[in-house]
Amino acid sequence: MKTKLIETNSDFFPSHLLYIFYLSILLGILSCAKPNKGNNADTIYINGDILTMAGDKADYVEAVALKDGKILFTGNRGEAMKLKGDSTKVIDLKGQTLMPGFIDAHGHVSLYAQLSAAVNLLPEPYGTVMSIADLQKAMKNFIIQNKIPPGMPVMGNGYDDAIMQEHRHPTAQELDAISTVNPIYILHTSGHMGVANSLLLKNMGITYDTPDPEGGVIGRDPKTHQLTGKMIENANVNSMLYVVKQLPQPSGDDVFKSLLAAEREWFANGQTTICDGRPDPGSIKLVFGANDKNLLKGDYIILPDYDTNKDSLTAFKKYYKTYHNRVKIGAIKMTFDGSPQGKSAWLTQPYLVPPDGESADFKGQPIYTHEAAYNGLKDIFSHGMQAHVHCNGDAAIDEGLNLMERLKKEGLLTSDMRCVLVHSQVCRKDQVSRFKEIGIMPSWFPTHCYLWGDWHMNSVLGKDRASHISPLKEGLDQGIRFTIHHDSPVTPPDLLTAIYAAVNRKTRSGFILGPEQRVSPYEALKAITMNAAWQWGEENEKGSIEKGKKADLVILDKNPVKVDPLTIKDIKVMETFKEGKSVFKRE
Repeated sequence: MKTKLIETNSDFFPSHLLYIFYLSILLGILSCAKPNKGNNADTIYINGDILTMAGDKADYVEAVALKDGKILFTGNRGEAMKLKGDSTKVIDLKGQTLMPGFIDAHGHVSLYAQLSAAVNLLPEPYGTVMSIADLQKAMKNFIIQNKIPPGMPVMGNGYDDAIMQEHRHPTAQELDAISTVNPIYILHTSGHMGVANSLLLKNMGITYDTPDPEGGVIGRDPKTHQLTGKMIENANVNSMLYVVKQLPQPSGDDVFKSLLAAEREWFANGQTTICDGRPDPGSIKLVFGANDKNLLKGDYIILPDYDTNKDSLTAFKKYYKTYHNRVKIGAIKMTFDGSPQGKSAWLTQPYLVPPDGESADFKGQPIYTHEAAYNGLKDIFSHGMQAHVHCNGDAAIDEGLNLMERLKKEGLLTSDMRCVLVHSQVCRKDQVSRFKEIGIMPSWFPTHCYLWGDWHMNSVLGKDRASHISPLKEGLDQGIRFTIHHDSPVTPPDLLTAIYAAVNRKTRSGFILGPEQRVSPYEALKAITMNAAWQWGEENEKGSIEKGKKADLVILDKNPVKVDPLTIKDIKVMETFKEGKSVFKRE
């Protein structure tokens, strides 16, 4: 069959080729007349400090373009504006700072949600309870104003003996002065201890002769043979869970209200990735339930508590390092000791001033025996999962590092596991280098320097040891990748105050605690952006403003890198975006 030819300007073309020729010309004309909508940005940001966090030094671009929840372009404003279409929003930052959304390296969002109904007993700067009298007044007012009936438990949260003028824990008898008809439990700001009134102790069946639970201590006064009401570690956990079970429980979708309110607090503090450290099975069920109903907007990383979830490790594998909608399992959590400011952390040298009822050589105590700690980590690693281990005191850090090193030699701790020693607060100089040698990451908590630095220096550790808590600069100098966290609800989910503390190390009294451990604002910001993304295995998706990454962003009213470092904690989060969508905006 012959192809029909037609003549045009003495050139000869097959007819079907001529059709294609004219069609290509027409499409070319149309493409010049109107931009291709498929390449248009949804949003373009201009006229601000756009801090990418992509390099080792502060790097800025003139504009950022977003599309479909991801970063489409970063760079020159003129080039960015070529991506503007009819429906593109151009946002004038008006000199404010745009950064990657902050990443929560260690917090407890479900516990924060649970405690939202508790009486706020925090001291300044987050509350007003500065004495035992203030605490009693706050609890009494809550009972009266909320018309709490006799028999119903009442919980308070956040009292702080380090800051209250008496510098001691309240007693059961002082809580009895609040009410003898309502069981009362107040939780220490560390979360590692609390105090019960006499009615609650009676209801729980606890007497002076009740044995301590494994990994916990029931407070006793050997002089009077009375219970002090103080509950430490697992005794505290048991008391808190007992009270929570007695409180009225929401039903239906109301069960998610406190969790979603907590999520809004994380967004209000610039965080788009949220950590739930050490949840029990009920709390895990709550987060997954909200996830199944598509109620969550942030990304949630769960670190199940080993002790209460050890039989579920195989089931968790499905969610390990893999998001299902908004939730994944990031690691399994173990807790080796308690709190330094609460004087339950496990130290190698005695506390400067021992807690009430303890001898001068008191060093705290481990929560696990050595064998139990080893077997727990071995179990986690045998399931092919990484671990985050709470280690506050230097003896606990020794235990964590030694066990990690042993399990690495045994081939169970593998190079793809990004394990973390959480807090690593009372960290000796000789321990810092071991993090890098073994391949373990510290997540430090420098807010201690600001909130409890004076207490560490004058009552907990003494000046020399206190000056080395959260040794960020030493870690930086040794090339150790570290993160910074807020440990909420130990503090509110406030990472800007953590940055302030890392940069200044200024205590409440104005003393500079370990000035040689200060880092620059940019170095501190890396710990809550790129380093935190790496900790969670998400460095290719989050942590910097780079093409192809998620459009998780935060707008600050001032630039932390450029302001007076002493004002960093006063910087305001103006708006937070999760994958390009606004999830918080300051009114």
